[in-house]
Amino acid sequence: MSQMYDYYAKGGERERLDERFGKVEFLTTVRYIEKYLFPGAKILEIGAGAGRYSHHFARRGFEVFAIEPVDLHIEQFEADTVPGERVSIIKGDSRDLSAFADGGFDITLVLGPLYHLSDAEDKKKTISEALRVTKCNGIVFAAYILNEMTVMNYLFRRNKISDKDVAARAKQNNYILSEIPEKGLAICRIEDVDALMGNFSVERLHLVGTDMISGMIRDLLANMNEETFDRYVEYVFSICERPDMIGLSGHLLDVFRKR
Repeated sequence: MSQMYDYYAKGGERERLDERFGKVEFLTTVRYIEKYLFPGAKILEIGAGAGRYSHHFARRGFEVFAIEPVDLHIEQFEADTVPGERVSIIKGDSRDLSAFADGGFDITLVLGPLYHLSDAEDKKKTISEALRVTKCNGIVFAAYILNEMTVMNYLFRRNKISDKDVAARAKQNNYILSEIPEKGLAICRIEDVDALMGNFSVERLHLVGTDMISGMIRDLLANMNEETFDRYVEYVFSICERPDMIGLSGHLLDVFRKR
């Protein structure tokens, strides 16, 4: 986890979802959350980062509670809070939500913690706690970083594969990455998510590739005019649940109902 803190201390998370390739992830994620919102819905965001999602929904009139482990993100979250927002944040860990009572939330967002938890038990604790604080029939949104786009984006687009040690290790592991240590990132495949969720009694509603190949074509996206970019986002919306496509996405969103 120390690598995660070092990585986020650089301050890039606040603007990540403003760039075109990150905006695709944001727009797709918001689109699915909005499917399950209703007037008066109470939202918890676990691992809220600098608060992009929390502020988005608070400014639409929803009551939002957030928990986040990184001090810089909490400072940024509070600095970006505007008058009238019903939003609050506390420092804490996704594996221990004892600050929150059982069944208090209609919508629970876990859009960052599972990016950084490699240990299976830590992942189970995070999902278990998210379910505990969610109402019966409430909806949980859990996000992951997927392997194949990470291989293409990290090893090849950034040419890490030119390092002989990295190349040998990747080949030995059949190009299955479990983590990127210098960023504190945990990487998975869809079968890993399925295995994790097999521990819980939930109803899966959607499995979504939120950004598809956007990370690989970020320069192309940055140079698109607004009309073309809007068409690209429409295209992502049209394919983001196709089983033959989502394994290539950079980020995965698992949407499930608490039984």
